[in-house]
Amino acid sequence: MDDKVLEQVYQENLEERLISYISKENGISLEKAMEIYYGSKLSDKINQGKEGMQYLDYKVLAEILKETEPDLF
Repeated sequence: MDDKVLEQVYQENLEERLISYISKENGISLEKAMEIYYGSKLSDKINQGKEGMQYLDYKVLAEILKETEPDLF
């Protein structure tokens, strides 16, 4: 595997863990958690590799999302 493939797999796993955690912590469905995540600016930052967001722990990312984009919840 090359670096790009590894990075993509890591990012997909990160998104899965993050969405699952958002769902569990907020008592909402996975579908709603996916709406929140994929509708967020944080999702864009992670996908674009901005500010190193893609390397943070999913629990930290969930807190950042809740603090910076509370209107999504």
